[in-house]
Amino acid sequence: MFITKKHLSRRTFLRGAGATLALPLMESMLPAQTPIRNTAANPKPRFLATFMPHGMAPGYWVPEGETGFKFPYIMESLEPYRDKTVVLSGIYCTSAEPPPGTTGADHWVASAFLCASKPKKTTGADIWSGTTIDQMIAQKIGQETLLPSLQLAVEDPGSNSSNCGEGYSCAYTNSISWSAPNRALPMEINPQVVFERLFGDGATAQERATRREQDRSILDSVTESLASLKKELGASDKLRLDQYLSDIREIERRLQIAAKATSQAPSTGVPYGVPESFDEHVKLQIDLLALAWQGDITRVATLLGARDLTGRVYPESGTTTSFHGASHHAEEPARIADYAKMNRYHVATLVAYLANKLQSIPDGDGTLLDHSLTLYGTNMGNSNQHLHYDVPHILLGGASGKLKGGRHLGYPTRTVNSGNLLLSVMDMFDIHIDSIGDSTGRLENL
Repeated sequence: MFITKKHLSRRTFLRGAGATLALPLMESMLPAQTPIRNTAANPKPRFLATFMPHGMAPGYWVPEGETGFKFPYIMESLEPYRDKTVVLSGIYCTSAEPPPGTTGADHWVASAFLCASKPKKTTGADIWSGTTIDQMIAQKIGQETLLPSLQLAVEDPGSNSSNCGEGYSCAYTNSISWSAPNRALPMEINPQVVFERLFGDGATAQERATRREQDRSILDSVTESLASLKKELGASDKLRLDQYLSDIREIERRLQIAAKATSQAPSTGVPYGVPESFDEHVKLQIDLLALAWQGDITRVATLLGARDLTGRVYPESGTTTSFHGASHHAEEPARIADYAKMNRYHVATLVAYLANKLQSIPDGDGTLLDHSLTLYGTNMGNSNQHLHYDVPHILLGGASGKLKGGRHLGYPTRTVNSGNLLLSVMDMFDIHIDSIGDSTGRLENL
């Protein structure tokens, strides 16, 4: 129980010229002598799904044993978050296999990741895949927030990637979030645009550009409101608010660096404002998501880590082989080991970095890591052979007490479809439906 003298609404916003600042949860938002479950501190569930194509290097990602295991090479960065991690092996993505009588499906099925349904083979406007679980969850828990859901990506559909072909629309590879079977939601790659969506309100494009050129903070327009608010806050709330504001300013500083870098080197082909480095780009997107969760601006998000057939390289991983090229390792041990470096880097920069960030942010009676669930997955097992069984997935977070970590759940090969996983994830958000996509039931023991 929290006891405070002041009581602010959880939906308090500070508004200025072209800015709307949502506030983090503070003790001042909690009525005095009221149980947590009856206050704004009652944990709000959050959900993130993030997708990387091309599976993982065989022999480098499956833990040995169910509990107390040593994290395999690719997942070693998750050791500090063992109690909030569940590794799933043996999942079968039948939705990523070509429909009977067709070919060329498995490079165009990112859309199937969160609906477990085979996309319709078409290059026209008559696209058809499936409503994805992030949008179902957003319907359940996202209607009270400014943004019901947030769609993020870290690769430009127009660069470092193949053109769309093989008879499938680009929509299937450009988005993992679908609000309806025929409506793919655009994934935003530009952190500056994401920032404006979270904190901008009413400013024109010219006003935003002028502010950036003058290196002014979006917080400048709410300075007076902040000063007035702080007079009403206790010491602990002032500290929490100051840290939140500091995080916002730090992101603005990094966005300014990225914008200046791309404006000075337009030949790189990177869109204006988008960091050229994958490492900085994905961390900016994750940090923005953490702020959005902290301010309860949104509770549901998706993150597309790469597009199928991507030719991107990740030098920070220790290899300069292209992603898609490395995935076709020809079963050669040295090339498999090289690919494992890339997979290890992706897990560290996406999953472990996210875990560390969320664990550092208080949320009610725990942290954002305690009260969220992240699904990290792919659609291939052995990518060299384009096999869609024994596909790796990771669940991260406490899901507000609904997920027990520290486990490896291995299922017999080709017996448990990815739709079963999606059904089980939705159950954790109190969404209980009979089936989705290729599901045959729920996951046992989850």
